Amino acid sequence: MPAEATPGARAARPSPGPAASRAQGAQGGPSASPSASPPTSPLTERQEARRRRILHASAQLASRGGFDAVQMREVAESSQVALGTLYRYFPSKVHLLVATMQDQLERMHGTLRKKPPAGDSAAERVAETLMRAFRALQREPHLADAMVRALTFADRSVSPEVDQVSRQTTAIILDAMGLDGDPTPKQLSAVRVIEHTWHSALITWLSGRASIAQVRIDIETVCRLIDLTTQPDRGPRA
Repeated sequence: MPAEATPGARAARPSPGPAASRAQGAQGGPSASPSASPPTSPLTERQEARRRRILHASAQLASRGGFDAVQMREVAESSQVALGTLYRYFPSKVHLLVATMQDQLERMHGTLRKKPPAGDSAAERVAETLMRAFRALQREPHLADAMVRALTFADRSVSPEVDQVSRQTTAIILDAMGLDGDPTPKQLSAVRVIEHTWHSALITWLSGRASIAQVRIDIETVCRLIDLTTQPDRGPRA
């Protein structure tokens, strides 16, 4: 298969929605990562289709055998691209699997938007949303393990892809909160703690150190931070 102009895994993507834009702001904007690459040209329709085939092949292989089952040569064969072309999109397996996680979260986000959470408070809605996302990953434990391992192995060279995962998770949480306007600094701090707890809960469950019941308790507990951010500030104590 002939080689093509380098598209880059970090090429510009379509414009994000409101929650994604606010999530980008929460993470410090596109240039927050010191190792981020300069902006590149948007993918062409053909390049985007090829990228989606690659991500689909990565997810399929990971679903069958986890992290070790995702071999770049097999990904190239399954997605019908040349191996060199695959490496121009994703320089390593870790880059590929972290991008796969972002893609899976983006798909979850779309599904969650079709059926928004029904909780009365923002904390309840976020907890319900994150547990629904967790159950989706629970149905594909090998895929979840592969993506989380890649996220754990990621070094500074993968910072742009890791930032995309973080922004997507933040966007999911902000959507569930149902804010009328932009989040306050306190709310953004709460969102970051919730995001860290969710990822940590996923790791402990995958390693067999936490049950689903414990994960739910942890998620519901940390989501109560959102309610605290809506309370008025108290003046200094006498």
